[in-house]
Amino acid sequence: MSKKKSKKKSKLQIAQDKAQAATNETNNVIGELGKHTESLYKSLTSIQVQFDKIRSVPSEQKLRYEELKQIRLNWKQQADKIDKDYKNATVKNAGAGAAGTGLGVAVVTMGPIVAMGVATTFGVASTGTSISTLSGAAATNAALAWLGGGALAAGGGGMATGNAFLALASPVGWVIAGVSLLASGLIFWKSKSDKNHLENVFIAISERDIKSYELAIVELKERISRIIDENSKLTDAIGEIESFGLDYNKMSESQQYALGSYVNLMFSSTRLLVNPIQGLLPKFSEEDFDSFMSWKDRKANKETCAEHKDFIVSLANLLYKIEINDRDKKLLWKSLRKNKKMLKSMDISKKEFDLDIMSVILEALSFKYSKKVDTTI
Repeated sequence: MSKKKSKKKSKLQIAQDKAQAATNETNNVIGELGKHTESLYKSLTSIQVQFDKIRSVPSEQKLRYEELKQIRLNWKQQADKIDKDYKNATVKNAGAGAAGTGLGVAVVTMGPIVAMGVATTFGVASTGTSISTLSGAAATNAALAWLGGGALAAGGGGMATGNAFLALASPVGWVIAGVSLLASGLIFWKSKSDKNHLENVFIAISERDIKSYELAIVELKERISRIIDENSKLTDAIGEIESFGLDYNKMSESQQYALGSYVNLMFSSTRLLVNPIQGLLPKFSEEDFDSFMSWKDRKANKETCAEHKDFIVSLANLLYKIEINDRDKKLLWKSLRKNKKMLKSMDISKKEFDLDIMSVILEALSFKYSKKVDTTI
């Protein structure tokens, strides 16, 4: 017993413990965001009710806030779907002990509030003002991956195979995947030097993700602060509109002007509801993959890339901004090929996963790094 207590944690274990703590804090703040987005949603619904009562509103204004109403309703439907789908996955996987294991939030009883926070985090239904590529089923899958990725990556069964690659592409999924790869007994290295090299790769991954979580937490808290401010303005606006009467043509010029400014307020508030948290979006997206495929100087085989697109995108997220030399590449490739459950979940065989695919992934990342940063978002 005393030996167990005195046993020191490895550098990798310490790094991954820190990464898990950052993951937990991120998920807690997402839950807090959910409470505020629920309140914002209610305020936007209330001000919409006030607008709907007013007759003779100019068509331009009416069209604009009707569009905002649809965006808001789509967002709510998506949040409800995330909540429902995750609960269904929880029930299905309860026997395997996968759902709710080692996750940063109490997802077994997640509830609509956390679902709302997750929906906002992944930027749902932001049509017209979209700065996210995620919408509809893709957003739901990404949210489920965020919440369930850890359990799936650890080999506990997880969700449907179709969502598996997203689980490993999510920030939390790969952190815990790193733990499972080294702690699950799948890797037996004769050389201590090889083992240390591989551990250093996963330490770098954990340290990278810790920084990402820290920045994301700042972004999440800033979003919460802005929502509180906008919600207060909406509450005041609702009271003002009630005093304007129900006929636009009978309102004073200043009241009509105020009504127009409240439409702008609804617009900015809706963006806070549906725009994604940038720090938690995948670092290598499907759009990055498509750009890579269109690159005229690409060396990678087109058919190989197309056949294993999901796998390439996932591993590109794992290795994003991680320095990999030839030795690291081979060691990592050998270790990943030993993880049968991971390969099965990502629909690729050990034979298919050859060293050339690792080269494709590193070439795709090199292409991504060389691209100019898009400032148009």
